[in-house]
Amino acid sequence: MLVVCGLLVLAAAAYLLFGRAGTPGDTSPEAGFARDMAAHHAQAVDMAFTIRDKGPAKEVRNLAFDIINTQANQRGMFLGWLQQWELDVATDQRPMAWMSGHGHGGATTAPGTMPGMATPEELTKLKEAQGTQAEILFLQLMIRHHEGGVEMAEGVLELSTRPEVVSMARKIVEGQSGEIKLMTDMLRLRGAQPFPSILKPQ
Repeated sequence: MLVVCGLLVLAAAAYLLFGRAGTPGDTSPEAGFARDMAAHHAQAVDMAFTIRDKGPAKEVRNLAFDIINTQANQRGMFLGWLQQWELDVATDQRPMAWMSGHGHGGATTAPGTMPGMATPEELTKLKEAQGTQAEILFLQLMIRHHEGGVEMAEGVLELSTRPEVVSMARKIVEGQSGEIKLMTDMLRLRGAQPFPSILKPQ
């Protein structure tokens, strides 16, 4: 009887983690990554629209356009995964629960929040800023935001072997790391520096 009960518990745990027919379950790292990254990308797209509508310099406008297109498309893929896995987009789990115990969040990231996210106050400042100051604040916020995206992508690479998730995470690490370097150079040309990095030293 004890053996039977133990098997039932293991079966229930496997269902929650892996779902039906080997697909990720509701509490899996893959589902958590898809949900959290969809929300994370949504804020990046909103910030990019904000700076685009201010008529910034050409290079900043082009960057905003790339972020809008790339991250909106990737967000659609995350939501598509959840639909394919027959999982709800909304969940009772706190953000980043899928990385519990795996060391997430930099020094400026509070528990239960996604790394790199701008605060409501920072978003208000971005909406109110004009000219070069708006460009500088956008670049600073987006660098930190990208660092958070890289941290999340690197986190799921340690927890998942699912091909589509691994492929996407690698693209995010490569693409956003490249844009971090680009935005840092843009800031330097404007006599400014990024916010302190939230990434852990390698």
